[in-house]
Amino acid sequence: MRPLSELPPDVAPADAEQAEAALVEHYPRLVRIGYLLLPPSVSRGRRVFAAHALAQRSLQAAHRAGAATVPLPRRPGRTGATGATDPGYAYVRRQVLRRALAPGRVGRLRLRPSRLPPALPYAWGLRLLPHPGGAGELALERELAAAGAPARAAFVLRGLEGLADGEIRRELAAAGVADPHAALMEADTITAGHALLASPEFDPCSLQARPPDLPRRRRRARTALAALAALLVCGALLGLPGEGWGRGSLSAPLYARNPASEAALDPGSLRRVPAEFWQRSPRTDFTAWPTRGDRTADTRLLRRALEVWARPGAGVRTSATPGTPVGPPMGAPQLLYAGEVGESAVVLFHDGLRVVRYAEPRNADPSLGAALDFARVDGADEASSGALVVARTRNGVRYLTAPWVRGVRVRDLLAPDRAPRPLPRSPDGVTDASAAPATGPGCRSWDAVELTEGTQVRLVTDLGELAPARLTSGAPGKPHDVTGRAERESWARTACLLPEVRSHGVRAVNSWAYARQPLPEDGGTARWLCTRAETWRGTGSRVIAQFQAPAARPSEPGAVAARAEDAPECGARAPRVLAGVLWKSPGGRWYVLAAGSEQFASLATSGGVTGSARGRLLAVPAEAGARPRLEGRLKDGGRVVALH
Repeated sequence: MRPLSELPPDVAPADAEQAEAALVEHYPRLVRIGYLLLPPSVSRGRRVFAAHALAQRSLQAAHRAGAATVPLPRRPGRTGATGATDPGYAYVRRQVLRRALAPGRVGRLRLRPSRLPPALPYAWGLRLLPHPGGAGELALERELAAAGAPARAAFVLRGLEGLADGEIRRELAAAGVADPHAALMEADTITAGHALLASPEFDPCSLQARPPDLPRRRRRARTALAALAALLVCGALLGLPGEGWGRGSLSAPLYARNPASEAALDPGSLRRVPAEFWQRSPRTDFTAWPTRGDRTADTRLLRRALEVWARPGAGVRTSATPGTPVGPPMGAPQLLYAGEVGESAVVLFHDGLRVVRYAEPRNADPSLGAALDFARVDGADEASSGALVVARTRNGVRYLTAPWVRGVRVRDLLAPDRAPRPLPRSPDGVTDASAAPATGPGCRSWDAVELTEGTQVRLVTDLGELAPARLTSGAPGKPHDVTGRAERESWARTACLLPEVRSHGVRAVNSWAYARQPLPEDGGTARWLCTRAETWRGTGSRVIAQFQAPAARPSEPGAVAARAEDAPECGARAPRVLAGVLWKSPGGRWYVLAAGSEQFASLATSGGVTGSARGRLLAVPAEAGARPRLEGRLKDGGRVVALH
């Protein structure tokens, strides 16, 4: 016999309309409870529909009986979560629990939807998924997957509904759980915070729409049509003279196998580069990278990675840099890496145009999904192929370095006087985690990675993509690695502008100090810089003109004077720039300041502020809020309007 504390409370008859009103009022909460109780082994899309079905059918028993029997209201003085004192809500919640925990019910929802009543929610031609969450939600999903259904129910009732342990035991017993006490003890082992239960990751009522597996649907339709056509014309085809298809046809018979496509999906056809090949290779780029990792012989992992690349399914999170095609491999790709990195198994491919990263859980659990990332790297050289991002975790970013990299160090760009610290690597070239650069407000540090390659020390940083961006200094057409103190100081005041080019397919970012200007009223000397981000695809470059006045902190960001996209300024085609700002002196007076590169012979302003100057520097008194027009005359006589 169960302990008294685990027996369901007495029930009293109540109107079914009361329970129906509670269902309507608290529908999103009930659906969330059902979604969290369902096993994560069911796909997210199936769980969404199953959770809605659980909530919508919670009144079936009441309607069949003609009146609902709902638990008595709680005694005065007891509090709980939303709707907890409403007997109608308590009834429908218990029905959701009972149906979610019933043996075999989830299997029927998932495997045989055609045998369910027409009221089952369903969507044709779309996949409806909750919004993705972060690392905390992923950790909670894994813990819930490892726990039993009663333990999941206890955790949800405690964290989402705010019930005490005695109330949880009564609810579990009423739902048919044989041992509620054991369920509570197992729920205590879940370490994730209860606040995560309210995350959009677990909200089946706030959904995002995605297309279904369109290639699979088209294949089924084509197969059915082909079977019908075969029944009608097989006799005619058998009666054709010769070989039947015609000798002059260039197309293969229907559903013929393509050897090149099959080879691209065969792990045995992958191009594997020997460990020492890079030392004699005529090219120093990704094609010279050796095949590395502790799972390069894992044929099953490699086959899954190739198949997901060719036909990513609903459980695959896909990302690509701008301008990067995401289609299947055009032939057998090169295998760069296959191994375990943290909690994931990672495979890196290179097909000449793209680097492709496939990641799945180490245990290959399909319910946890997989990730597929594409990045364009065509035209890579030694300077831009020194490292790839192999993993991003809560601890930071981990890189796979080129075989010619002899040392790796981490440098905080905002601390130019601080010495870099070593970053350890595994024998395969995978680094330890380095802190990811800041992406939100409050830019207090920015970790970049120094790669020592022979006598060269290259500086790269993660901008949210597979290929880190190279950071350089110098005039357009002649950029060089960041080495001197002055260059590190200019980058210390520029680094916090890098989020403007994050996830933009950036190959390299060059910062060019093109002018120094004495400020009026003995305000010191300011520097003018032009920062240009070049992309792998060629288009979409971004230019930022920056004014750096004297500052108390060496990492204080400069003022952005102008921005432009797809502009030739500060690049090899137009190695010049002109920009201006409205500056307030320490004495409280306003000035229009402007500076051009060395190609300018004179500058002038108009439009409310009139002034001119010979040379490439200009300082004109102005009023607060002035918006003058700035232009310059080049030494060859041409006129140029300022960047804005």
